[in-house]
Amino acid sequence: MIAVTAKHILIGGQWVSDQALLIENGKISAIRDRTQIASGIELKDFGDTYLAPGLFDIQVNGGGDVLLNDEPTVGGLLAIAKAHQKFGTTSLLPTLITDTFETMRQAAAAVAEARAQGRHQIKGIHFEGPFLNTARKGVHHAPYIREFENRFLDLLDEFDLGAVLVTLAPENVPPEFIKGLRARDVVLSMGHTTANFETAKAAITQGVTGLTHLFNAMPPFLSREPGPIGAAFEDTRSFASVIADGHHIHPSTLKTALQLLGPDRSILITDAMPPVGGMGSGFKLMDLDILVEDGRCQTADGTLAGACISMWDAVQYCRQTLNFSIEDCLQMASATPARFMGLGSQIGTLQQGYDADFICFSPDGRILNTHLATEFK
Repeated sequence: MIAVTAKHILIGGQWVSDQALLIENGKISAIRDRTQIASGIELKDFGDTYLAPGLFDIQVNGGGDVLLNDEPTVGGLLAIAKAHQKFGTTSLLPTLITDTFETMRQAAAAVAEARAQGRHQIKGIHFEGPFLNTARKGVHHAPYIREFENRFLDLLDEFDLGAVLVTLAPENVPPEFIKGLRARDVVLSMGHTTANFETAKAAITQGVTGLTHLFNAMPPFLSREPGPIGAAFEDTRSFASVIADGHHIHPSTLKTALQLLGPDRSILITDAMPPVGGMGSGFKLMDLDILVEDGRCQTADGTLAGACISMWDAVQYCRQTLNFSIEDCLQMASATPARFMGLGSQIGTLQQGYDADFICFSPDGRILNTHLATEFK
């Protein structure tokens, strides 16, 4: 057992002092006043710093100069996880962009193997596609987009994938397919869609409770046609992920959306591409050359292609540019995505019985350390 303390620890949404986390076998076994720690227990004091839950990124295409589509292997997964760990990400869903079924199967096999090896950060997988609408495809490869396929259900049955997220266009997917996914505890999110308000509302009722990178690759929010964005604002059963990088959404629009949704329904994501935590300044996506200029990933014609931010960048953007409290920003990056993915009783907060994943940052907002529960086993 080890006790961990710092001047400020985020517990129950509030900063507390003079407390310590007792950690045993990778779990927080108790939270006690530091003066009550038995003399035989090792005490690690991080001093004048802040301890908060580790961050959970549910949309990570790549990092460390690796794109999951190009390296759907355990090695590729670990390289991506390592690149993001230094920015506070302790849990992630490696994300496969629309691809062939064989690549999907390879990625699934790699995730299952990584989890079997005890790779703590890999909580599951996010299939962003291929069940999308070509009219809102963005940089997804159109020839690989399809409406549905029952062999995908077989793939889900074949592998132990942990938490599975699927982004789809509800207008193109039959209700029976959605029912089959939900029967397998798959979390569903609408994205790359042309759905109108009524279709989006019906999809939420069917169990498509997420909206992937709100505002991007979907109809706009209009006065007489609120579309899926309006459905997200109105229906409190829904969650929405956002890319807070200053490129995907105007800061005023993003601030208003986050205020409407609240931190308990807003999820910060990176939509990260290979340059995050890597050395490269560009990369290849299928047949497209992607350039990174001023933190913006784009094709030659200016189409956005993922993002070049870390989760800590997203937290800091919401804190510094949008003026949200650090407590709300951290909730949107940890507890809320955990709850959305059905992991809210395991990760996302610092309390008894939860995994001992936490970050340590300085008073001026710099990540100092990222700690995984596996370090304490």
